[in-house]
Amino acid sequence: MSNLLIMLFTISEVVLLGVVILFFLRLRKSETLLSGLHAKQEEFIKRLQFNTQLENELVATFEQRQQELVALNTQLENKAAELRKLVKLANEYAKSPQFMREIIIQGHRSGKTPMQLAKSTGLGLEEVELIIDQS
Repeated sequence: MSNLLIMLFTISEVVLLGVVILFFLRLRKSETLLSGLHAKQEEFIKRLQFNTQLENELVATFEQRQQELVALNTQLENKAAELRKLVKLANEYAKSPQFMREIIIQGHRSGKTPMQLAKSTGLGLEEVELIIDQS
């Protein structure tokens, strides 16, 4: 009976030794997996930091472009206002009787007919003929 007990203890010790060895092998795999995950996590964090930095740079560049566009828009509006004033002055000058008279006289000298001059100036044929006769 004592031999049987010794054999049972020996078998149980061998089984326990096998369980301990399996436990350490699984522990080693878990440590390898955990360190791999840790390395990937650090790489992911680095990528996130890089992406955050790029995003911040893009936002800063976008804000700068927006400010430049606002300044350009202001300049464009100022130029448009100046051009509107100039066009208004040009229209007033173009409608002045003295300017119309000069256009008709120069057109007549260059060989245009009174009908052509009347169409180009928007005046009546009689008015154009009267201006030509007076010159």
